[in-house]
Amino acid sequence: MLLRPFHPGGEDRARDMIRRIMTMSPSQVEVRLGDIMRRFSHAHTDIDTVFSNRCRQLSHVLPEDTKPSPLQSQLIGAYFMSEYSLQSAALFNPSIVAHPDQSGIPAGAQRFVMSLRATGEGHLSSIEFRGGVIGDDGDLVFDAVSGSVSMAEIRYPRYRKADFAASLLERGFDKPFIAAALGGLAEEFDPEELEVVLHHPERWPHSTGMSAFEREHEQNALGHAIRQAAQCDYVVEFPGSLALSERVLFPASSNEQGGIEDARFVRFREDDGSHRYYATYTAFDGDNILPQIIETEDFLKFRLRPLHGAAARNKGMALFPRRIGGRYAMLGRQGGVNITLMFSDDLHHWDDHEVLMEPAAPWEYVQIGNCGSPLETEAGWLVLTHGVGAMRNYCIGAALLDRDDPRRVIGRLRRPLLEPLDHERDGYVPHVVYSCGSLIHNGWLVLPYAVSDYATTNALVRLEPLLERLVG
Repeated sequence: MLLRPFHPGGEDRARDMIRRIMTMSPSQVEVRLGDIMRRFSHAHTDIDTVFSNRCRQLSHVLPEDTKPSPLQSQLIGAYFMSEYSLQSAALFNPSIVAHPDQSGIPAGAQRFVMSLRATGEGHLSSIEFRGGVIGDDGDLVFDAVSGSVSMAEIRYPRYRKADFAASLLERGFDKPFIAAALGGLAEEFDPEELEVVLHHPERWPHSTGMSAFEREHEQNALGHAIRQAAQCDYVVEFPGSLALSERVLFPASSNEQGGIEDARFVRFREDDGSHRYYATYTAFDGDNILPQIIETEDFLKFRLRPLHGAAARNKGMALFPRRIGGRYAMLGRQGGVNITLMFSDDLHHWDDHEVLMEPAAPWEYVQIGNCGSPLETEAGWLVLTHGVGAMRNYCIGAALLDRDDPRRVIGRLRRPLLEPLDHERDGYVPHVVYSCGSLIHNGWLVLPYAVSDYATTNALVRLEPLLERLVG
């Protein structure tokens, strides 16, 4: 269960609700709040603080001369919050990476982080996490899972001007307007500096022949759209006291109002030998799919932002775990049918792509795509693929790419590595097995996968015979 803000209507309705609450006597407030606490406080940490903070967020709709007491503030906040069941529809499409902390585990074991797509009421998707340890035999043992999760407070970072201009261009703003509107900003700027620009719309280009009312309406609309673009690049940070399973990345921007889908996490090795984690994911705004990226070093602090460029389109982008030839490399699926390959000098801008693999076997004649980031082996880059065949049946396959030149496909499985078993065929979307990322441990390919878009399970594959088959 997640506590999230509840919006029962417009500002007038909110004021009326607050007025009703303020008519309650102190004893009525105490009794009502006590009942709420008894029912919900055991499931949510510091729920009284959550309620108080929510009341502060409503300061703009408090009736004039209204100064609620601490208990009244908590009760008002409770009326404007609700519980949301994140997994009521599904918990699926996993990816798995090595945990940043590998201390205190048995020899031959590995601690992991697994991300999962959780889908709840209204088919709204978010990203949840699980932790655990992989034994030397490949078996997964999961940490205890909390019954509730928490959203982190959102803040906005410094923006790169080039990234922000790209966001505005993708939203339909033309280049002359962007140049004029952002001209006074440095190459990197704070949200406060952007607000200064937004408070001077008279400096922006505008349409001729407009009345003062029409111009003001246009400027307000443009300012709103610019703010929305800015809010699609944001940071969330969880307290270290929260267990991994208590953290959730819940839709927070206009790009994500329809959900956050299919994060493909990868542990990326920088040129200096350090590591950080990236995850490409699909943001859905209700009409359009928008490729975005998550960045974190510790799974406590996350930055989420858009990807840009002509090649940053469609679902299923997956980053290689290191640079190749000094450049970032990414798999994609532009056009929705083939697996593509991209290179870029800038992690956040992708302009060109080329077709890497096309459907070749009957079980993938509809389309193919990746099942997460490539895994580096001595034999080459191991890429797990998904293929769609007759009756929209999904299978998982595998391919091997050259380590130095991933444009060269060394081999592909002619038959599926994994296909739905009879008991895995019924679900929210039937006949589907799907993964967003696997890892290699102690000679095993550890492959978590989703079954029929409703649940998640795991497969173990001996790595050496698989590579021999691909090389052969």
